Amino acid sequence: MTTSTLGLVTGLLLTIAITTGGLTGLLLAVVLGTVGYLVGGQVDGEVDVRAMLRGRRE
Repeated sequence: MTTSTLGLVTGLLLTIAITTGGLTGLLLAVVLGTVGYLVGGQVDGEVDVRAMLRGRRE
């Protein structure tokens, strides 16, 4: 299991612990899951978050 996948699972589990159901819970799960995946991918070297935030400046 890669670090990015572990971050995704951790974010989703934290969301379950924080909230129980509803549309807000679903949106929070998606956001925290994405953040967890990006942080894990940055640590693992799979995702370059700085390049994503920088955009396409030429």
